[in-house]
Amino acid sequence: MAGLSMSHDLGGSYGEKVLLNGDVYVGKFDGLLPHGVGRYTWSDGIIYDGQWEQSKITGRGKICWPSGATYEGEFCGGFLHGSGTLFGVDGSVYKGLWRMNKQHGKGIKAYSNLDEYDGLWREGWQDGHGTYRWSNGDTYTGNWKAGKMHGKGVMKWANGDIFYGNWSDGLENGSGCYKYGDRSIYVGIWSKGLKDGHGTFFPPGSKLPSQLRYLESVLCDNKVPSLSHSLSYSAEEPVSKKPPKGRCRINRWRIPACFLKSKRISHRSSSLGVWSIDTGCSSLSENTSQTQCSSYDSQHVLVDTCVVAFDREYMQGVLITERISYFDFQRSQRNKRNWKMKKQSRGPGENIYRGHRSYYLMLNLQLGIRYTVGKITPVPMREVRSSDFGSRARIRMYFPCMGSQFTPPHNSVAFFWKDYCPMVFRNLREMFKIDAADYMMSICGGDGLKELSSPGKSGSIFYLSQDERFLIKTLRKYELKILLKMLPNYYVHVGAYDNTLITKFFGLHRLTIKGRKVRFVVMGNMFRTELRIHRRYDLKGSSIGRCTGMHKTNGITTLKDLDLSYVFHLEKSWRESLFRQISLDCKFLESQSIIDYSLLLGLHFRAPEHLKAYSESRNHPTENAAESQLHEEIRNLPKGLRLVAHEPSSVTSLPGSHIRGSTLRASAAGNKEVDLLLPGTGRLRVQLGVNMPAQANLKLLHNCLLDSAEIDPIEVYDVVLYFGIIDILQEYNMTKKIEHACKSLKYDPLLISAIEPKTYSKRFISFLKEVFPE
Repeated sequence: MAGLSMSHDLGGSYGEKVLLNGDVYVGKFDGLLPHGVGRYTWSDGIIYDGQWEQSKITGRGKICWPSGATYEGEFCGGFLHGSGTLFGVDGSVYKGLWRMNKQHGKGIKAYSNLDEYDGLWREGWQDGHGTYRWSNGDTYTGNWKAGKMHGKGVMKWANGDIFYGNWSDGLENGSGCYKYGDRSIYVGIWSKGLKDGHGTFFPPGSKLPSQLRYLESVLCDNKVPSLSHSLSYSAEEPVSKKPPKGRCRINRWRIPACFLKSKRISHRSSSLGVWSIDTGCSSLSENTSQTQCSSYDSQHVLVDTCVVAFDREYMQGVLITERISYFDFQRSQRNKRNWKMKKQSRGPGENIYRGHRSYYLMLNLQLGIRYTVGKITPVPMREVRSSDFGSRARIRMYFPCMGSQFTPPHNSVAFFWKDYCPMVFRNLREMFKIDAADYMMSICGGDGLKELSSPGKSGSIFYLSQDERFLIKTLRKYELKILLKMLPNYYVHVGAYDNTLITKFFGLHRLTIKGRKVRFVVMGNMFRTELRIHRRYDLKGSSIGRCTGMHKTNGITTLKDLDLSYVFHLEKSWRESLFRQISLDCKFLESQSIIDYSLLLGLHFRAPEHLKAYSESRNHPTENAAESQLHEEIRNLPKGLRLVAHEPSSVTSLPGSHIRGSTLRASAAGNKEVDLLLPGTGRLRVQLGVNMPAQANLKLLHNCLLDSAEIDPIEVYDVVLYFGIIDILQEYNMTKKIEHACKSLKYDPLLISAIEPKTYSKRFISFLKEVFPE
């Protein structure tokens, strides 16, 4: 070994070597290589004392850094690997398993601030099931991912509050049950740490349904129920400060210096942190609830067999509506109704599993799309020709179960497959920047599809890809013919207008299974967004039968014209651009003799500008400390929606069919292209129909909209809008559709001859101008 000077004869198995750089090894050798037990001292003061194997630090040993950090345990190939204990320079102690210098496996870490984590680790982060105990008495037990609470878990605060439910990235996200220190309970939905959606509040002293009584007893006993998703609390492991890169080697012997300072988890105060908005709103609503309950007690409404509860709806942590409801336990036993926290699905729709009625239909659809997309993608890109359109422009293939020369074997039933106008739809996918591989993975991936209930009366079945980028709708024969007929002009229209609001089509197919023909069209999902859609509306501009009823709503219910109780105020230039594009789209539909289409509108609500005034109007004359704290929290709420100059590299944008349109400009930003900046969410690109901020003003349209038992709604909201024109496969010259249009538009059915597509589009645009006034 060049560069070594010997102080002892190497004829024996024990000796000392001094390197030219000042490092020293004293211990056993195997020939010229350290092997056995030895002590190595680096010139910078790092000392290792333990076992060696062929010049590599392997076995049990102890290493000390000049900073005072010490590790004692197992090594492998120069890495901390196996079971061992690290004493950090800050006084923290980790005892558990290691892999390649990182905590990996079961381990316990006591932090210098007296916090403690006991559970599973992965690559140096808390990952898996574990319990974290804060020095102030807060405790979380549940699932973790990358150092944050993620999955199902139970959080118990020192003040007596308990939350059991789903967590994501350290925040409550999904379904959950929150038990307050005063024994009141709220069961509902959370989104990124805020109540967001429908839920039920049980005041203190309420008689609870059996399932909630069981859950309450479990929480009080500090037991964790069966966990499938995590609940969240703001706890995350900060990245440790990397130690100086002390080199420790004898020629090629190396061990990285590490963990001079240890990691710890920080968390926000349980009184103001994550819950600052929620607690305030909850306090306000709970005071109201208790006041209402007391009046009912005086009337002896609350009896042993019936409990008063409050159905609530929150949006971004703000209580929007509340109505009193009763739960009759005797009737519940007769009808075998169950009160339980519903399992929060990962999204809308029902997963199609083996044995599901649509299972083989899904498999065949995926096989066909995978085959035709794979066949057309290698074809060189070119402009479409007239021969690429029409019912004769198709790929037809038979898929036997055993496979063939052109098709793979499969586990479904044999079927015939027909793909219409493959070159046209290939170009449409390219036009909207949809990668062929991503398209196939989204629809044909291993996770399968989800089936949605039909939002309309057409009887069509809707399927949704697992990543929610694409919708697949079953068509009737006449709808397929309409699409084929209008496809040449549709292709020209969407090519000419990047910001068109008309439905995006990406594929048209037909399956034949045992003589049964099923037709499909693949469309872009306009609600594939970074933000949660709180309200969905299907708007036609009519009043006949266009009411759903607020009592039927949930997160994915599609409401209708008479359910819309808001008007929306957009920036003037945006409104002009919107109606300019709607007019162009309607003229195209007129040219194709299309009527009965709709505007699908999605709303994402933010904390309202006038929340402070709203809360003060509901305040009692006397104000206690809790109410003062509530008002202070309300005053600190973020105000409005902030627009900033567009920066493509900073935008967080999910892949979808909306990325083709141009970015909108705002006068408030000097007529520059703008992004929407939302605290805690990200930076979103503002386009026509996508991520459009607006102000929603309440406008009651009919008396049956709100129940008299509900609280007064807030009058003004900040919202983010998403919309597009749908249901464009309806021709006006069909008698039934004409009669329906006559009734919807309040025409006398005898005046059928007066109905024309132009009449419909004028009525449609006129109605939308009322929804989006100047």
